[in-house]
Amino acid sequence: MTSMVENATSYIERAEEIKLLANDAFKANKFSQAIELYGQAIELNGLNAVYWANRAFAHTKLEEYGSAIQDATKAVELDPKYSKGYYRRGAAYLAMGKFKEALKDFQQVKKICPNDPDATKKLKECEKAVQKLRFEEAIAVQESERCSVADSIDFRCIDVEPQYTGARIEGEVVTLDFVKKMMEDFRNQKCLHKRYAYQIVLQAREMLRALPPLVDVTVPNGHHFTVCGDVHGQYFDLLNIFELNGLPSEENPYLFNGDFVDRGSFSVEVILTLFAVKCMCPTAMYLSRGNHESKSMNKIYGFEGEVRSKLSEMFVELFAEVFCCLPLAHLINGKIFVVHGGLFSVDGVKLSDIRTIDRFCEPPEEGLMCELLWSDPQPQPGRGPSKRGVGLSFGPDVTKKFLEENNLDLVVRSHEVKDEGYEIEHDGKLITVFSAPNYCDQMGNKGAFIRFAAPELKPDIVSFSAVPHPDVKPMAYANNFLRLFS
Repeated sequence: MTSMVENATSYIERAEEIKLLANDAFKANKFSQAIELYGQAIELNGLNAVYWANRAFAHTKLEEYGSAIQDATKAVELDPKYSKGYYRRGAAYLAMGKFKEALKDFQQVKKICPNDPDATKKLKECEKAVQKLRFEEAIAVQESERCSVADSIDFRCIDVEPQYTGARIEGEVVTLDFVKKMMEDFRNQKCLHKRYAYQIVLQAREMLRALPPLVDVTVPNGHHFTVCGDVHGQYFDLLNIFELNGLPSEENPYLFNGDFVDRGSFSVEVILTLFAVKCMCPTAMYLSRGNHESKSMNKIYGFEGEVRSKLSEMFVELFAEVFCCLPLAHLINGKIFVVHGGLFSVDGVKLSDIRTIDRFCEPPEEGLMCELLWSDPQPQPGRGPSKRGVGLSFGPDVTKKFLEENNLDLVVRSHEVKDEGYEIEHDGKLITVFSAPNYCDQMGNKGAFIRFAAPELKPDIVSFSAVPHPDVKPMAYANNFLRLFS
């Protein structure tokens, strides 16, 4: 009997030691390592609510909000009076834009800690967000009845003041000289005149709207093509990509695979640069929609606030409209399938199914379009729930089958931070590429891009480190309550 008690005690002590190691990993921003260590502590002592809540927090840091909610729920089941469990779950709900669920959790925190000023403040912010949401829902017009804001804008009527010294578009054509001058102005933190910003965004809209949901890209023999992953408003790292790999041109084309905006605080500069290059030379710049090219994400993660601050309210509506025109995937020489998120919850999806998706809408909560933007690979076979709480996780067998059925060689996707800027998975049949180094100024990761040269189309992956940027923190324009939690 004594030895059983001693065993239990030693498990509990060992779990505590591992928890301290996990805490250290967390403080060093090594969130994956922290998750693994908290998991080991849970295996030794699964009845300690603190371990579950701590692991939930680490999941939140990796944007794995689905897993965070599961862990925090376990914490409050183990200890219904544990305020941190509700707090962690509320924060994860907030990050997913689920304000009403978040509100319930913060009300619970306030009930348990009535005198905690921090809990009071966060509850107030959450109540404000829910009220605003209810108001927006009440006045929202059905998408089918909504007039296009783009059709109501005539940029030609906007005068440019004589004292404006920034980049100018002469007439209708966006030239390389204009793009270079605009990029240099942005580097020096100068703004582009609204007239030209409207002109670029409206022209880009026309081009994107004319494209199919799945764009076929042809790379002739002896030529190359570069694929970049998430840039997330990190403008100075975007400039560095162009310095390392050359400016986009017909001879040096790029595909940016979604998540151009949000989190980083130079999203306006990033999106105007990418759109301007698209206008200058449509075959120099291909753009795919990411899960962050959507109203719900932009409201929370900074793009909407940044657009209001640097441009105007009208531009908020305009960008939302243009994002709905972005294609969902690209096919390089009929062999390489490039998409922001990943594959599907059902077998048998053909390229022809993707070609018929009606994409001109905000991303739905389920179905093919949602999965293209949100899914992630997993190492084990089959399919599993998404750690993000949206989309799903798919295994190597799912990738293999999709490639075989569509006569493809490779899936390239983005959507996840990787230490080296990329990761090769699923028996070499799937590559993740992520192009925002030192993501959010705290992850310490490298960025990467992939060059494919025809005819072989072998992936040549280049990793790069972050470069300095002006002292504007990530999420500087993000929703107020979200900043409270970061």
